[in-house]
Order: sequence, then C-alpha cells, then structure tokens
Amino acid sequence: MIDERVQQLIDKGAIFYASHSGGKDSQDMYNEVSKYIPPDQIVVVHADLGEVEWVGVQDHIRSVIQHPLNIVGAKKTFLGMVEQRGMWPSAAYRQCTSDLKRGPIFKFIRNDLKARGTSIAVNCMGIRAEESTARAKKEPFRYNKAESCGHRDVWDWMPIFDRTTEQVFQSIAEAGQEPFWAYSDGNERLSCVFCIMGSVNDLQHGAKCNPELYRKYVELERKIGHTMFTKGKNPISLEEHTGISIDDLERR
Repeated sequence: MIDERVQQLIDKGAIFYASHSGGKDSQDMYNEVSKYIPPDQIVVVHADLGEVEWVGVQDHIRSVIQHPLNIVGAKKTFLGMVEQRGMWPSAAYRQCTSDLKRGPIFKFIRNDLKARGTSIAVNCMGIRAEESTARAKKEPFRYNKAESCGHRDVWDWMPIFDRTTEQVFQSIAEAGQEPFWAYSDGNERLSCVFCIMGSVNDLQHGAKCNPELYRKYVELERKIGHTMFTKGKNPISLEEHTGISIDDLERR
C-alpha cells in the first residue's frame, strides 16, 4: 500500500523523477513507482558516466521502462576529475556521486519543473537499507531542504528501501524482466565499472570485460601517485587489490 504522504503529493500533481542507473535496484524502483504513480507524472532520468559506465546500460534501461529516457551529464569526466584533483574519491568524499550524478540530475529536475510550470518534485531512488550501515540510517521519505526553495518543493523517496537483494531480483522476475547482463555474468552490484565501493569480485569481472578501461585506471594511479584502495592504512594499487596485472590481462 502506498504511503499516505506520497498519495498526497500525487494528488497535488507532483512530478516523480525516477533516477535510473541501470542497476537492479533502479529497475525494481521504477517498476514499483509505476504501480502507483500516474504515467504522466513519471519522468525517468539517467546520469551518463561516459566511458566508466558499463557499455549497453542505457539500452538496457530503455528496454525495461515505458517512458522516454532523459540523459544528463556533467561537463567533466570521472577520470579527468580524478587527474585534476590528484586523488581518487573515497567513501567519505564521493565527488563522483555529487558532481557526476546528483548535481546533473537535480539540475535537470529544476529545469524540467520550470518548463512544466509546476513546483513539486519527488526524487525517486533505488536505495536500500540492506546495502550498508550508512544507507540503513537514511530516511526513506524526506523533505529535501537543500533543493527546495520559496517556489519549489522537492522530496526524496526510496520506494524499495526495506527490500532484500533476493526480493529485488524476485520482483524483477515477477515483472517479466531480466536485470542487466553483468549480474548473471558475475557482478554483485552495478555502478561504474571500477567503483570505489565495488567488491574485489566486481572489480575483477570489470577488468576481464573491459581490459582497455582497466589499463587507464592503472596508468592513472601511477601518474597521480594515489591509489583507489588501501590495505589497512597502506595504499594498495588496483592491480594488487584485484590480483590482476594489466600485462597478464592483455595476454589472455
């Protein structure tokens, strides 16, 4: 049953912006939103990460939604941002999320609201409590003070916040869909090919599927003298972390 607060926003004509990464949680979130929100009040938006996102992810999104896909992006690139700063993002300083995802998406929301002549937005995200301790502390429905102002009200909504990974995959199957191919091929989660929050398994899979991109990451680590990961408090190269050298990978 839908949250009473969400129903009130529907009745007020709010536009529900489904932020779709192409991952399983975004896919399930969109399907859930589509059950309750009138189709003309849903807008799907994807933050294009360029060469560091999985090839084919945008085509996958289009294949599992019933709305046009709005593509947004920052002027900067992920690897360019890292090189300019001389450091990789970290769990505590996730510039990739703020600059390459959240920033462009909220800019789109502001402009789209203005073009529609309306003032209420709901930012829908596929965030789940099970993913991490930090995410478990989030409020699944809250007023976004930072994005709201005198002429605009923005809410954040996480429709599948309490679902388990198993429930997400089950829900996608029940909708007659399949998740992005990388999951069945070995990935545990989907974000950038080489995400700072990714497991060793996902990084290894990313390297095997994207050897040229892997080389760029390894070479950038060497160039800036800063590594993506640490072992304890000590820096560890991406090659050491994954156990895959670029030379061995390219000889396969």
